Amino acid sequence: MTQLPSSPVVSTDTALLRLEHVDKTFQMGEVAVRALQDVSMEINQGELLALVGPSGSGKSTILNIVGGLDTASGGTVWFHDRRLSDFSGSELTQYRRDTIGFVFQFYNLVPNLTARENVMVSTEISHHPMDVDEALELVGLEERLDHFPSQLSGGEQQRVAIARALAKRPELLLCDEPTGALDFATGKRVLRLLVDLKNQLGTTVVIITHNGALAQAADRIIRLRSGQVVDVRENAEPVPPEEIVW
Repeated sequence: MTQLPSSPVVSTDTALLRLEHVDKTFQMGEVAVRALQDVSMEINQGELLALVGPSGSGKSTILNIVGGLDTASGGTVWFHDRRLSDFSGSELTQYRRDTIGFVFQFYNLVPNLTARENVMVSTEISHHPMDVDEALELVGLEERLDHFPSQLSGGEQQRVAIARALAKRPELLLCDEPTGALDFATGKRVLRLLVDLKNQLGTTVVIITHNGALAQAADRIIRLRSGQVVDVRENAEPVPPEEIVW
């Protein structure tokens, strides 16, 4: 098997999170699967970062590690000037609750709760939440507050999921294939919303996707293959979502 090059690194003083030589190995019975290999990268404050690569490239593993849902097998993950591995259990819970907002491909809404109630689930565990109606208004659902997920389109459900994540006022919004379950037009509207949230609220947004076209809207693109970073590229002129075709 061809040895991939060492991970490129972009260094900046504005890093929110920094991964240094991170490895992740999963034990599958008697077989050890190395999901990440010597990954070094940064997530900068106020940027929209796209992690791009095929299935199995390590994108979701990185998202889980920086989101505090999993731990690295080796290397170091820094949050500002603290190592995530030094966090106590309660500090890690607080980190996930106050710092991270998650947006999943298949929405993960509670089916018997309205849009407002789904967002309220998030605000009830936050110390400084956004007003629920304000969060839903930000995503253009002020007239759908009392609708259940079954009464909403796929795009509307994804926007509820984004409002739920935003309502905590997170520093970092982690989006796992946020347009993967949506049609072309709806996917572009959701991507426009994420760009606007970054521009208007200063939220740091990370999108993982196998669709390289979506990355054109990002400020920076990190490409992964076989658990390694193979390319880091600054995008001097992000393409408006409305102009992207895939």
